[in-house]
Amino acid sequence: MPRTPAPNEDDDLDDLPETHPPQPVYYAEQALLGALLLEPHRLADVTGIEPGSFSNHAHGALFAAICDQPAPDPVQHAKDTSWLNAVLAAAREQARGLTASYLHTLIQVCPWPRHASAYARMIEAEHARRTLRAHAERLALTARDVTLPQPIFATFAAADALARCVDDLAARFPPHSGSLPRPPAPPPEDAHDGNDEEVLDEERLLLATATAHPADAEQMRWLTVHDFTHPLHAGLWQCLTALTRRGAAVDPVTVLWEAQQRGLLTAGVEPAHLLGLLAGTAGSPQYWGERILQRAVLRTAQGVGHRIEAFADDPATTPYQLVVGSRRVLADLHALRTRWNHASTSAPSTSPARARASAPPRAGPPRTTAPSASRISR
Repeated sequence: MPRTPAPNEDDDLDDLPETHPPQPVYYAEQALLGALLLEPHRLADVTGIEPGSFSNHAHGALFAAICDQPAPDPVQHAKDTSWLNAVLAAAREQARGLTASYLHTLIQVCPWPRHASAYARMIEAEHARRTLRAHAERLALTARDVTLPQPIFATFAAADALARCVDDLAARFPPHSGSLPRPPAPPPEDAHDGNDEEVLDEERLLLATATAHPADAEQMRWLTVHDFTHPLHAGLWQCLTALTRRGAAVDPVTVLWEAQQRGLLTAGVEPAHLLGLLAGTAGSPQYWGERILQRAVLRTAQGVGHRIEAFADDPATTPYQLVVGSRRVLADLHALRTRWNHASTSAPSTSPARARASAPPRAGPPRTTAPSASRISR
């Protein structure tokens, strides 16, 4: 049985060492090419694929040559190899490792030439899986690329490209009865996001400025507790929003009391430290809220990419299951995108450099810097 050729196509394909066991699609490609070499008129039954659909470069080059060469007369084709020689010469321009013996091998390993359309469908399905995985990987890489000047918009563009790929799969592979795709393993946690002191400082600054300006915080319904990386910070944001929506008084002490009622004052979270956290204001709630939401969008996009990659890596997942699973995962990112649009079209954010004077706490002079990490136990 021929082996998968290495990227260097200069040697005979039959003589190359085997580095990885061929996947099932490799044999489908061999069967299709064998069918077309033996009975070229079967090309009329082949749809949905092109040379780039093949997982093997030499196979793609050979398919392109078959498509480019005029179909021979069936009677003449049975008598001589002139058409096969022309196909081989054309294919060797792109894959020099192809030989006449390999073409004869392809013909020999083809079970039934009349099944050419079925082989082509297998190749199409596997190419769709690879394409979807490539888009998902690009989304995950874009979301964690810290060098991008506007990462949020680059991430949305990658997500749109992924969604278009899913729509294309849905159009090419009709729905069928069957179970949903198996849930993938949880995506790897981004340790950088969860432990970055800058991230935690931004969450503390939001809580402090929102406590000083509760009217602004009340308008930020686009920010939820799920956008925070630290559980305590998420709980304090819940306390703040609960107070503002009840029309209750909001200051560090009332937030502290609400936190006690919600069971946030556990071991390691001292009231004095929490009061210090809520007193360090700088900038505006809108600015820090947008920063936190942007990180949540990028974090979610990265997780979406990893989950769809996991779907695509499971060979038991059918193309239609890929569509269903990917759309469900993308819905999470779409919901966050909707909230981001609400945030970015609301009142313009104010960066710390242009921050308006923050209202002083009820007791003591106003603070202008965030409390240090040691001020509160995480």
